[in-house]
Amino acid sequence: MSPQLVDLLVRSTWETILMTAASGLAALVVGLPIGLALVLTDRGAILEAPWTNRVLGALVNAFRSVPFIILLVALIPFTRLVVGTSIGTLAAIVPLSVAAIPYYARIAEVSLREVDPQLVEAARAMGATRPTIVREVLLSEALPSLVSGFVVTLVTLIGATAVAGAIGAGGLGDLAIRYGYQRFETSVMVAVVAVLIALVCLLQWGGDRLVARLDHRKG
Repeated sequence: MSPQLVDLLVRSTWETILMTAASGLAALVVGLPIGLALVLTDRGAILEAPWTNRVLGALVNAFRSVPFIILLVALIPFTRLVVGTSIGTLAAIVPLSVAAIPYYARIAEVSLREVDPQLVEAARAMGATRPTIVREVLLSEALPSLVSGFVVTLVTLIGATAVAGAIGAGGLGDLAIRYGYQRFETSVMVAVVAVLIALVCLLQWGGDRLVARLDHRKG
């Protein structure tokens, strides 16, 4: 590849990392509380609220059921309202975040439901407050699984950024379409695939090591 294409590859890689990191942060900050709410408001839970649980669950399911490419287009007016444009790396973060939040919310819900209910009951019997139960029992016990699920979410987001690149969002997907496909630059396409594989492998390796460390401390 020419030096110009190498520079584009480096810039596109950073754009992909930025989109993944920003939308991943949104998924963690918003999705985790939603997943926690789904568990806490379920029947028999410490904040039992069946109607709230159903409405929240329906909203999560509704957003999760929409394919990302359709969601990307449907959110163009909202994206323009938020960031002032529907094209570019910053604009792509909006639909990526909207897609990632319900995705991780369900993963978090499953992880939290795996916590032994007897631990929660024991904490309640000892007079622990609800915030204490959430912090010291649910989140503490489910932490390795929550981290593992978050890594899966980030890996999924890397793939989604490539899809977003197909409509001008920047990143490696945009580079692959504009140069690798439209200009028949095979070397660019191979380089993009190699970088994507490297990013996923590095992320998964780091996530697995962190989960193993958390499991060791927990044990």
